[in-house]
Amino acid sequence: MPELPEVETVRRTLENFVKNKRIRHVDVFYEKMISNDVQSVLIGKTIEKIDRLGKYLIFNLGSHDLIVHLRMEGRFFLKPYDEPRDKHEHVIFYLDDFTMRYHDTRKFGTFDLRIKEDTYKTPPLSLLAKDPFEIDANLFYERIKRKNQAIKTVLLDQKMILGLGNIYADETLFRSKIHPAKKASTLTKKQTKLIIENAKDILRESIALGGTTIRTYTSSLGVTGRFQHSLGVHQKLNEPCPNCQTLIEKQVINGRSSFYCKTCQKR
Repeated sequence: MPELPEVETVRRTLENFVKNKRIRHVDVFYEKMISNDVQSVLIGKTIEKIDRLGKYLIFNLGSHDLIVHLRMEGRFFLKPYDEPRDKHEHVIFYLDDFTMRYHDTRKFGTFDLRIKEDTYKTPPLSLLAKDPFEIDANLFYERIKRKNQAIKTVLLDQKMILGLGNIYADETLFRSKIHPAKKASTLTKKQTKLIIENAKDILRESIALGGTTIRTYTSSLGVTGRFQHSLGVHQKLNEPCPNCQTLIEKQVINGRSSFYCKTCQKR
């Protein structure tokens, strides 16, 4: 699944190609993604820029914003008008001189249209927390000290902190030397601040490297992430810890696989 750095990589790369392009026509092959009403509003709009909030892409279209979530395997491809449609391309935007195609094997991606003044006042964006770059560590501490859940679960909750998925939650906790199953309510204020600072550092590093290309997710715009070469624990079961050489272990926490070093991240 693309996480914040991967979505930011897609945003930057895609914007270079589609900024100031007009949407001439839209073909929808899976109606659950975009309704006919949305389809009609999009025609004639110009993509002024693309913003991002957490894992959401926000296409600025003047009077409206199109909010896109890639979910598990959503990708964008840029192709000529006459290139045959792939069976997994569910939405095709015909721009001035090429098409922008949304490809999604699982069909989980979402498209939500909002009048600009309502974009951040209505769901889905109104429900989201702040990301590590904007969140106040003291306020975050006040919120998590009431949570009797594993800190890994809390970090994945987009209403608590935005933009961290499985990869970066594992890496943040490893760098912070905190066990993923540790109850959030037992963390000290110092540990909470450490989590925020390490999350920011890791996200910056990953964005600079184009994100993490791992398993099913690869940027479809010719960008391959390189942060996977810097991972400390994620997906490294039975490999030696880069700090102490203890073999990395895995524990399923609230249905999500969590990778950690039992020596560096004592329970």
